[in-house]
Amino acid sequence: MGLRLKVGTRSSPLALWQAEWAKSELLKNPDVSSVELVKIKTSGDKILDVPLAKVGGKGLFTKEIEEALLRKEVDLAVHSMKDVPTKSQDGLEVKIITERENPFDALVSEGIKLADLPMNARIGTSSLRRGAQLKKLRPDFRLVEIRGNVQSRINRIKSDGLAAVILAAAGMNRLGFAGKMTELLPSSACLPAVGQGALAIETRVGDAPTFGAARRLHHEPTALCVASERAFLKRLDGGCQAPIAGHCVISNGVLTLEGLVCDLDGKRYYRQSASGSASDGVAMGVLLAERLLKAGADEVLDELYGRGNKPAGEW
Repeated sequence: MGLRLKVGTRSSPLALWQAEWAKSELLKNPDVSSVELVKIKTSGDKILDVPLAKVGGKGLFTKEIEEALLRKEVDLAVHSMKDVPTKSQDGLEVKIITERENPFDALVSEGIKLADLPMNARIGTSSLRRGAQLKKLRPDFRLVEIRGNVQSRINRIKSDGLAAVILAAAGMNRLGFAGKMTELLPSSACLPAVGQGALAIETRVGDAPTFGAARRLHHEPTALCVASERAFLKRLDGGCQAPIAGHCVISNGVLTLEGLVCDLDGKRYYRQSASGSASDGVAMGVLLAERLLKAGADEVLDELYGRGNKPAGEW
């Protein structure tokens, strides 16, 4: 009898797509006889009428799944990498990172590109990171807080009279909505979130059979990049309460990490990059964070964490 695995997942369409993909990959292992998906509602799923930044805390989309993992109600969990806190839960580990989908953000509109949006255009986003970078480009933009799954956010364009919404291209691609994207936003305009596009497979420490069965999902180049990005985020003690971005690529054995910290309006804007050996990615992430902090990002983060968050609505 092979392994009978239970996979913990959120119940949103995107989370289920990701879990179903993981299930199909796990079933390719001859040592796995069955895979069952267990849907778990997280705090982030329950609180939909409050901006993520205002809810605060870490693990909004992972805590309840991790608790089920620790109680052995599930054997492994599938998370969007960008939702996973930089500090691991005791007894659990994330050592399996999947190959990254498109890491960039996409603009969805009625066919109008970002550069052509009218003055004072209302743009929907649930991310301070996206909003701050948009405000740097166009201070006239009016940003509207939106929550919910991918389809419901797209629907807000018509229901709320928005000029556009900004979503992760990875989610759009995975759900078959690539044709709805008006354009991909280049990193020069909107640097992605740390870990965006990659999936994390979380298991219990010491559960060798489950880890061994899931290891086929691991993609080392993506893992090296994500480790560098997360080291950058961890050194900043960052979360969804501040506009922080980080994106890493490896080309010809050279790892290049670009990082960003700015205030909510994009006026105080600190962005730098660092390059080096892929094996030094974690140290590079820490170094880049320290450079930004010394350049002035420390004051921005102190103010953001100290004064609370912007209220819901437009900002």
